[in-house]
Amino acid sequence: MHDLLLIGGITSEMRARLERRFRIHALNMLDDDALSALGGQITHVATNGHDGVPARVMAALPNLQMVACYGVGYDAIDTDSCVARGIPVSHTPDVLNAEVATTAVMLMLACYRNLVSDDAYVRAGRWAQEGSAPLSRSADRRKVGLVGMGRIGQEIARKLSVFDAEISYHSRTPKDVPYQYCPNLVDMAQEADVLIVITPGGAATRHLVNGRVLDALGPEGTLINVARGSVVDEEALVAALQEGRLGWAGLDVFEAEPQVPEALLGMSNVVLLPHAGSATVETRRAMGALVVDNLLAHLDDGTLLTPVPECRHLLP
Repeated sequence: MHDLLLIGGITSEMRARLERRFRIHALNMLDDDALSALGGQITHVATNGHDGVPARVMAALPNLQMVACYGVGYDAIDTDSCVARGIPVSHTPDVLNAEVATTAVMLMLACYRNLVSDDAYVRAGRWAQEGSAPLSRSADRRKVGLVGMGRIGQEIARKLSVFDAEISYHSRTPKDVPYQYCPNLVDMAQEADVLIVITPGGAATRHLVNGRVLDALGPEGTLINVARGSVVDEEALVAALQEGRLGWAGLDVFEAEPQVPEALLGMSNVVLLPHAGSATVETRRAMGALVVDNLLAHLDDGTLLTPVPECRHLLP
């Protein structure tokens, strides 16, 4: 039986499957001395896209053979260090595409149709006291710019076709998709009614959506972020909303989760979610199953079902 270090939580279904093949050790139950004493036994790590594998933990695991990430985003895992040590990393793509895309569309609709502010209007008794709430805006036939055009971006575009959206996208390179490619993000923002951010996180995309992009999107524009909080310059975003240089925002992710800038909490033109883009029972069950499938595949024959791109060359 192998030893697995668990960083974060897992479901009872995952635990039941893993306990047949692994002794499970929870990081939150280990102090530094215990981790040091146990570290040589650990061959596998199960973590998530938020917690990753801290550098001190990696250093304490000299015999680590594989890291499994519960989530499609893995920027919290130092893949360069893993590759240097010959440690493959898996993640959970595809099984959450539809759910995250639905969340992006939901945030866009909520912003356009004043969902949160109208709900508060009714609950406060203002409808009965003051009459109808202010008019909202139509979400149909909008120019939508996607910042990223991977699997989830393509699913967002497909779902937005119901609303007759005009889709353009910005990415490092053009994709084989039937949408307008925009090599310059500022130019795309200037033409768009809505920007939906769905590009991977990490150093390469940190603050990709900055003050210039937000100003180009403008006071009638809407920003939706279902990617990583680091992709958007949060300070610039708050300022743009406060000063009326940006009209609306729908945010599922933040730079210092679970902390959310206090200024956003009182804004009626902002919709806030607790990083819940894939948080349905069905999707999380599928993600958990894929994490376990990857761990067991590696035990059985050294392969992974869904390795991250940087690690594919490490596999047989």
